This record gives sequence, C-alpha cells and structure tokens, in this order.
Amino acid sequence: MHAITVPQDPETLRKKTIEIAKIYLAAGIDPKKSSIFVQSQVSEHAELMWILNTIARNSDLTKMTQFKDKTGVDFDNLEDALVFAQKDRDDKSEELIKAIKKIDSLRAESIAAQAAFETARHFFQIMKEKFNTSGVGLFDYPVLMAADILLYDTQTVPVGQDQIQHIELTRTLARRFNKKFGDTFIVPEYFVKEEGRMILALDNPMKKMSKSTESEYSRIGLLDDADSIRKKIKKAVTDSGSEIVYSDEKPALKNLINIYSSFSSKSPQEIQEMYKGKGYGDFKNDLAEVIIAFLEPFQKRYNELSDKDVIKILEKGASKVRIIAKKKLEEVKAKVGFVL
Repeated sequence: MHAITVPQDPETLRKKTIEIAKIYLAAGIDPKKSSIFVQSQVSEHAELMWILNTIARNSDLTKMTQFKDKTGVDFDNLEDALVFAQKDRDDKSEELIKAIKKIDSLRAESIAAQAAFETARHFFQIMKEKFNTSGVGLFDYPVLMAADILLYDTQTVPVGQDQIQHIELTRTLARRFNKKFGDTFIVPEYFVKEEGRMILALDNPMKKMSKSTESEYSRIGLLDDADSIRKKIKKAVTDSGSEIVYSDEKPALKNLINIYSSFSSKSPQEIQEMYKGKGYGDFKNDLAEVIIAFLEPFQKRYNELSDKDVIKILEKGASKVRIIAKKKLEEVKAKVGFVL
C-alpha cells in the first residue's frame, strides 16, 4: 500500500512485488522463521491505520523529513521566510525613511511594508500550491507505517538513519493511544547498525542512495550486472585531491569507503591503510570488484527462485500473520468502542 502513494503502473507493481520478495529470500530471510507477505493482502493494516489517523495530528506529519523532501513542502521554511520578510521590511523601512525623510516618511514605510508583504505572499503561494497538489497518501503514509509496526506488538525495529523519525512517530502514536484508551500497544524501540547506517548517492554525497532517484548512476542495484557496477563506481563523484582518506572533509570518498567496508570484512581505517600511496583509480577498481563478488551468490539465489514458488510463500505468510493481526485489531476495536 505504501507503493501507491506515488503513481504506479499496475502490471509493473505486481512484477516489482514479486521481485522484492525474491530479494528478501535471496538475502537470507527464512520463511520458516519469518513471515513474508504482501501488506495489501492483510486488510487489518488499513483498518488500524484509520483508527490511528484519528489520534494523529497534522503537526506530527508536516514535520516528516521525507514528506518535505518529496513534495518541497516545508512549513518551517515558510516561517523562516516570513521572519526574513519582516526583517527585510524593517531594514528597507529604515533605509527608505532616511532617503526620503524630508519628503514623506510615512509613505516610505508603507512602500517598504508592501514590498515585504509581497515577498512573504510569494513564498506562501508557492508552498500552498505544493501542498495542495501533493497526495494525501504521501502525507499520511507514516501513519500506515506505524500501523504496520504496532499491529504485531513489535518490540524492536531495525532501521536506517533516515527512518528513525518514523519510529519516533510510531512511539508517539502508541503512547497517545495507550493514554487515551488504556495499555494496548507496545512502544517499540529502534535499532540502527552504525556501520553503513546511511549510504549516500554515488553522484551526490549530500543525499542518501535511493531507488527512487531519477539517475541510475546514483545507486548500486542489488540486481545490477558486473559491467553496470563497474561503470557506476567509475563515474562516482570524488573529492579534490587524490589521497585515500576517511574523513568528514571528504564526504564523497568517505561514502565510497563506507560502501567498501559494508561489502567486506574490513573497517574504514583498514581500507584507508590499504590504499596509502595509491589513487582513486586503484581504489575504485577494487571497490567495484568487491561489490561484484559480494552480490554474485545473492544474484544466483535470486535467479533460482520461481515466481510460482514465491507467490506460495507470500500467500502462506499472509495466512499466518492474518491471525495475529485480526486478534490485535479486535483488541483495538474493543478499546475504541467498535465492538458491540
């Protein structure tokens, strides 16, 4: 259900759903130990989301970083713009009043105020248009994410650095519901693995690596072939200088070293030592081969999985979790008064 917060071709969505399931299985998730299922096949997720919507606040959602990034809607920036406009008005008022002091100081202040107001209105109109044209699903999907977690009494959620904010929202909603209706939900903790907790884009070390980014050269795909990986790493941006140093002052190189470390058993410091006296060329060539070698057995397992077998696993997983989800939702419904 998260997928359709942006436009999707139905046939492509079906194909991608199977593909993601294959990736999970090829990565080592054992369906005998962990249930893998398609979220939309367990309707309790959507039902719980609606109930959580009634206790969520607009202010909870407008602060979500991913909503700001995907829509360009940032009410904090709007407030800053209005403050700037006010200061700009004050500065211009003083300047204009001095300039035409002997003519008409009140007129000067009025002109400055009008100019500042027009600036503020311009910012507001831009923000308003972006907000009005963004989808409700995109705005609201963190509540669905909270439902995904709370429905199964989840205790710990492994996340990337950029997802911590969503877990904090989940915790807020759990506490808010418990306070209003009595203890119902476990307030989950999150776990972030320090190594490789935020892999950044190959073409911009200021942004995270993401499959939704337009440029293919911004990321390494788990199913990329060897030639594609070599080309992408070769084109990856680097910093000035040629020394291989793991430093915040070299964010592009630091990101590549983090990727190297994540795909090998070596620490960033060991990698830095390995390439002392060597340049970017040697480092990038080796990095590409490390990634290729790591992904080779994964891709082999992926290609061995048939769509038919994966669909059976997904259906079985949905049947198992539906029992858990139904029980939890019945508890929630009883708390809010839906059960007669």
